[in-house]
Amino acid sequence: MPTLAAFFPRYMEGYCKANRHRAATIDQKEGNAKNHLLPVLGRKRLDRITAEDIQRLKAALGDCSPATVNTVIKLLKAILHVAVEWKVITEMPTKVKKVKESLADPAFYDFGDYARLVAVAEKLDPRIHLLVLLGGDAGLRRGEIIALEWSDIDLAHGRLTVARSEYRRNGTSTKGHRSRTIPISEDLKRALEKHRIGGPRILYSRGKNTPVESTIRGWLAKAQKEAGFAVKGPHILRHTFCSHLAMAGAPARAIQKLAGHQSVVTTELYMSLSPVAIEESMRLLNRRPAWRNDGDGDGPPLNIQ
Repeated sequence: MPTLAAFFPRYMEGYCKANRHRAATIDQKEGNAKNHLLPVLGRKRLDRITAEDIQRLKAALGDCSPATVNTVIKLLKAILHVAVEWKVITEMPTKVKKVKESLADPAFYDFGDYARLVAVAEKLDPRIHLLVLLGGDAGLRRGEIIALEWSDIDLAHGRLTVARSEYRRNGTSTKGHRSRTIPISEDLKRALEKHRIGGPRILYSRGKNTPVESTIRGWLAKAQKEAGFAVKGPHILRHTFCSHLAMAGAPARAIQKLAGHQSVVTTELYMSLSPVAIEESMRLLNRRPAWRNDGDGDGPPLNIQ
């Protein structure tokens, strides 16, 4: 019976890499195993991991955020499930329960702040301007912005296709393993028309042979500081895109499709911002059901014996 540490390489090679998990996912799992999971439970046999061991792992991660703790717990659960599937163990040795995690609203720029950021970015550099618009007006992830090519842009019909991503200079699929097509806003269309340079990709840091992977954070930080905002990672632009759609009344399924969310559960984090959803909910509450009709002119009165 292998220990957790002995089985982990088999899990990574035979399951994660064999199933073509994204490079970022592979790195995350290997990092969480090395830094958190294996130092605590690596010597335990798979069939002897107990509920108390799970609690010991949670205690060892006491300084980490609940989200990080649950990511490590989820990894352990996945490893044990694969061990059962491969008949290394006959059944799950114990229940693996996550810690409670509060779901905070994603940070985003409101309409005024976003307009200010776009204006500042345009004055600084056309590449920074495009970066902000690709994130905030089209909802692209960082890796998707890096990998975006001119062949993905259809200016005549006003749309772009997100077909690939990039991680550490390696091409990969999008996070949901599906391409998606997004209408291009007028601001983004004008920026693209003015920016065309020689090279297959939209953005380069210096010349057409230098990808922008290592410069995106610095570009955005420069615009944020100039606009008087705290420095945030590029994902705040994607949160802004989804939040603005919700605030404008877009339905959850439309946001899910445009953002490329694998699950509508992710999309629903933004729906608390939707005034349309809130107003419609109140209309449903105020609508009088048929069984409550009491003869006020809206229908036949109740005949109560």
